[in-house]
Amino acid sequence: MAVAKLESQGIERRSLSASKRRRAAGESAIQAVLFLCAVVSIVTTLGIIYVLLQETILFFQQVSPLEFFGDTRWTPLFASQRFGVWPLVVGTVLVAVGAMVVALPLGLLAAIYLSEYASDRMRRILKPVLEILAGIPTVVYGYFALTFVTPLLKQIFPQTQTFNALSASIVMGIMILPTVASISEDALSAVPRSLREAAFGLGATRFEVATRIVVPAALSGISAAFILAISRAIGETMIVAIAAGQQPKITFNPLESIETMTAYIVQVSLGDTPHQSLAYKTIFAVGMLLFVMTFGLNLVSHWITRRFREVYE
Repeated sequence: MAVAKLESQGIERRSLSASKRRRAAGESAIQAVLFLCAVVSIVTTLGIIYVLLQETILFFQQVSPLEFFGDTRWTPLFASQRFGVWPLVVGTVLVAVGAMVVALPLGLLAAIYLSEYASDRMRRILKPVLEILAGIPTVVYGYFALTFVTPLLKQIFPQTQTFNALSASIVMGIMILPTVASISEDALSAVPRSLREAAFGLGATRFEVATRIVVPAALSGISAAFILAISRAIGETMIVAIAAGQQPKITFNPLESIETMTAYIVQVSLGDTPHQSLAYKTIFAVGMLLFVMTFGLNLVSHWITRRFREVYE
């Protein structure tokens, strides 16, 4: 009996040891796959930076950086070529600012309602519906701006051009609204319930609790949502390519046609510009500048999140 018992224990130990080895091998394989995914994403990013930087250097060997950043005319596709990038930058900023005017207040108000006022049932219904907007293709948004929003604007402002910055801004604001609302709502929901209960105990109303307690406590997350939304607006392509026009000029009138950095890249990338020509290389210089702008905004968002994040126990 003792011998049989010892043999049984030995078999169990070997079985457990084999099971541990299989589990360790499986975990090692999963870790290797995850590491490979991380490496692929990093290598891809570095490859994009390398291509942009290489072509940008070739561009600046033919065009002076002083002309690129100092001139105010952008006509690289004309016979008299001018390479001042400011018309594209101003158009991009004009559309992005207009989109922020639409998205930031509406997104924050929607987040406050979902976090502080809506019931659980209503939240489960409204939040997925709101996030459906993020799944609509941007080309659909572009044609919606051109065929629906622009005619409405012409009825209100008869001087509105067919391609204009205002319609692109409004529709882009609608497109990025789910980003602002979703991230802001997550930040508001992360505020401890004890802060709300303490404020209610002192006689504060629900509106006062939401605006004076919860929003300031979640300010870092809300700020990060705003900056990420701005970054998304600056990098948006199809809406501005369809609805904003292709007239690079420095103007602050949203009813006029303008051209953004991304719309210019689309224009040159259609295939009509000779490959490796100076006009073709401009898309890499513009793309590099756009990359630096969005990367800087992401760094600011990350810094704000770390610098002003509230940690609760």
